[in-house]
Amino acid sequence: MGEGCGADGPRVVRVLVVDDQIMVREGIVLLLGLLPGIEVVGSAGDGEEALRLVAEVSPDVALMDLRMPRCDGVEATRRIRAEHPATQVVVVTTYADDEWLFPALKAGARGYVTKDADAEEIARAIEDVMSGQAGLSPKVQRRLLERLVASTADTPDTADGTAAKTGAGAVPGPLPDGLTPREAEVLTLVAEGLSNAEIARRLHIGPATVKTHINNLFAKAGVRDRAQAVRYAYRSGLARPPGPATPASGPEPGA
Repeated sequence: MGEGCGADGPRVVRVLVVDDQIMVREGIVLLLGLLPGIEVVGSAGDGEEALRLVAEVSPDVALMDLRMPRCDGVEATRRIRAEHPATQVVVVTTYADDEWLFPALKAGARGYVTKDADAEEIARAIEDVMSGQAGLSPKVQRRLLERLVASTADTPDTADGTAAKTGAGAVPGPLPDGLTPREAEVLTLVAEGLSNAEIARRLHIGPATVKTHINNLFAKAGVRDRAQAVRYAYRSGLARPPGPATPASGPEPGA
């Protein structure tokens, strides 16, 4: 860690480790225990437990897994940054794909490293976010650059200088009630009549993750069941109601 000092000596960064896999969680705790300038102040197995511990122990940094039961890492990050802004979040995950990378960053994560990172890389990410910088691994930085280049190439500017939103992958305007892009996507599939298992297969995520997204979007939208969620999706413009059936062009056979 860096050489910044307080009145009583070098600054010790207090870290909370969040991961639903016990062996991974304990491995990260053990790894961090070997690094100078870092004190592990707790560990959690899901986002709900992480939120409770952040409120109790006020860590400087939460090392956050993403795919977890009850409350995933994206939602936990959003709530930690909203409720405890003094705690920075560094995502430590197996996944460096767009499904998780961009929602996590939009939720307020300041660092993002993959689980194949070594101790030096994790320590550097922690140090970066503590100094106000973005602690992104080289792999994640490359993905962000690729996304930026692709966005610039695929989205030409309009005459007034704003980016045109075209194509099937266009992102709609601001989402209502704080829904994340993934929650909005799940909601549109609910409105299409898909079951949790079908949504999981469509989005290549686990059924537990689908359930977490649905619970989160229900809470944000203030709905109690899928029927209310579908009506909410229609009102919000996130899904289109089915049109009237096309009338037959002639009489039915045998009429």
